[in-house]
Amino acid sequence: MPGGERERIAALDLIRGVAVLGILAINVIGFAGPSPATYALDIMQPATPSDRAVFALNLLVFDGKMRALFTLLFGASMALFLEQREEARGEGEAQQLRRLAWLMVFGQLHYFLFWWGDILFLYGACGLLLLALSPLSPRAMTLTALACFALWHGWDALASWPGIEAEEAFRQGRATAGQAAEYRRQIDWIADQTERENALYRSGYLAILRYKLAESPFWLFAMLRQNLGETLPLMMIGMALGRSGFFRGAWPRRRLWAFAIGTTAAGLAASVPVLAWLAERGFPPIANGAMLGGLLAPTQMLIALGYAALLVLAVPALVRTRPGRRLVAAGRMALSNYVGTTVVMTAIFYGWGLGLFGRFGNLELWAFVLLGWALMLAWSEPWLRRFRQGPLEWAWRSLTLARFVAMR
Repeated sequence: MPGGERERIAALDLIRGVAVLGILAINVIGFAGPSPATYALDIMQPATPSDRAVFALNLLVFDGKMRALFTLLFGASMALFLEQREEARGEGEAQQLRRLAWLMVFGQLHYFLFWWGDILFLYGACGLLLLALSPLSPRAMTLTALACFALWHGWDALASWPGIEAEEAFRQGRATAGQAAEYRRQIDWIADQTERENALYRSGYLAILRYKLAESPFWLFAMLRQNLGETLPLMMIGMALGRSGFFRGAWPRRRLWAFAIGTTAAGLAASVPVLAWLAERGFPPIANGAMLGGLLAPTQMLIALGYAALLVLAVPALVRTRPGRRLVAAGRMALSNYVGTTVVMTAIFYGWGLGLFGRFGNLELWAFVLLGWALMLAWSEPWLRRFRQGPLEWAWRSLTLARFVAMR
């Protein structure tokens, strides 16, 4: 049904399926070890050349791009939701408010019960702001988003630069006393955080829950503060693209190809020199953390936009294949797959499960990534043959509408 509703939704779901699989390639490091391990390669054990090569590949292909893709789709899906409610003369904004509020509740539960790296609360909170901005035209929304994105990350670059400079000066043996003190302060913080998390996540379930409730109950608000200037602009761009017909194939194919090639090439052209600089220095933790924490965000956004355009171009062919249908199903159940992956991975790595926390390098962790991909692709399509949506999607929709919706 070219140009119709079904193809548009299939495109969104297929891209969301790619994103929910791809994000595991990065999240697995946070599941399997302390949070500093996401940027400090040698924090648990000396990284092998293979570990460094895998880290470089992840940085170039997955890191930040899958999260950005997910975030763009969240904005596009909100545009679709509001459009459908407006056409049906329903309570679009009121329902969306309830929907976002419940997503924030799910995020809190996800954090307290399982994992520190939740994004659901962040998406719900940013979604509320996006709802307030939804009357803007696509052009105004895009320009506002780009301006906010640039200002946020420009400030982040200025704030991060002294630490990067101190680390580089220390590495070269030319650090001043102040730079040496700043370098040691950050390295000591990384070591202390690693020690605390190793002890915590190798303990039992109730010990982890008690720690979060007593010592870190507002962690998700800190995550919101740290990520607001990236997440909200990406959602705004996603909403603008959704309204422009980008995801429904309304753009001419030549324009889509030009957009896909231009954004991907620009993102890679800016990323590769940074990656080479980091690799030459053995991926120093302070610079590495700053790059992954936001300095590479513009390149990640460009590459994510390129991925989105390439997948939109591929949708008509992919949805006719078995792998494509599996990806569409995984995307339709993205919330269930995202949280389900957390349950499986924490059960493998945390002390209350198999207790494998901190035992694997980046290369070995790909075995668990492939396991997660296999599980998501294996169960999503058979589930949707019997039920209308995933279990968490059903619960979310029922809570939003304040009534039980049909499941079969």
